[in-house]
Formats: sequence, structure tokens, C-alpha cells
Amino acid sequence: MAKARKRKISEGDVASNRYASHRYELLERLECGMALQGSEVKSLRASGAQLKDGYASIDGGELWLHSVHIPPYMPASRDNHEPERPRKLLVHRSELERIAGRTKERGWTLVPTRIYFSGSRAKVEIALARGKTLYDKRDTLRKRETEREIQRGLRDAER
Repeated sequence: MAKARKRKISEGDVASNRYASHRYELLERLECGMALQGSEVKSLRASGAQLKDGYASIDGGELWLHSVHIPPYMPASRDNHEPERPRKLLVHRSELERIAGRTKERGWTLVPTRIYFSGSRAKVEIALARGKTLYDKRDTLRKRETEREIQRGLRDAER
């Protein structure tokens, strides 16, 4: 039996939340900076992070990232960070106010979709999302399957 390969994420990404597009309808994406400790940056460069259960919220006029797991950096054993602490996101005031107005609408949330490095700065991509219902998920799967069948038929016809 073949060994299962880990799915590749796009070039330059540290972590990616592929499950978010299954659970949510991603409407708009926003790039934010992250306020991190030194051991968190080193850990991101070394081993990555987990975004699966992460979400962002607006508290006290600031954007915060919750439930994102950045593993401890082993060489910094004494001065290490807490793996799932809330992290402040850096965004312009005008963007924050615009997103705050949109998230007050019913059923809208902020979901992290990927973490990456832009130069030496760690960035997180936040998506404004609306939760999918079961029939929406089935419809997405159905569309994907029909698209695959069409591509398969075109490829076979070219042969």
C-alpha cells in the first residue's frame, strides 16, 4: 500500500486552512499583520501552525485571532509562548470599521485562511465568510464532480 502524501500548500505559505472553503462561503479576503513574540516567529518558520478551528473577532476596537495553534519553539524552552493565546492582528482603521459593519450582519464571521511570510513579516489572510448549510455543501461537491467529468471528457476527446 502506498504511503499517504501530505497535501502541498501554495509556495511561501506556512499554514493553510483548506477546510474553511468547505465549511464557509468565503466572500472577501483581507491581509493582516500579526503581533507575535520572537519564539512564535521562529516556530512558524520551523514547523508551521494549525488554523482549522481558528477565528477572528473584534474586541475593543481591535482585531484578534483566536484558537490558532502555533507550537512551542523547543530551543526557547524557558521563554516560550503559549500555543493558543489570542494574537492581535494589525489592520488599518478604515478596513477594521468596514469589516466590523459587515460582521454585525447575521451569520457572518471572520475565518483565517492562511499564514505566510511577506519578506520578514508574518501575515495572515482573513476571509469574511458565511456558514454553509448542508445542501450548500452538497451543491458544491456536485458542481466540483461535474467539472471534473467535463475536464476528463475533454481530455479523453483530445487523445
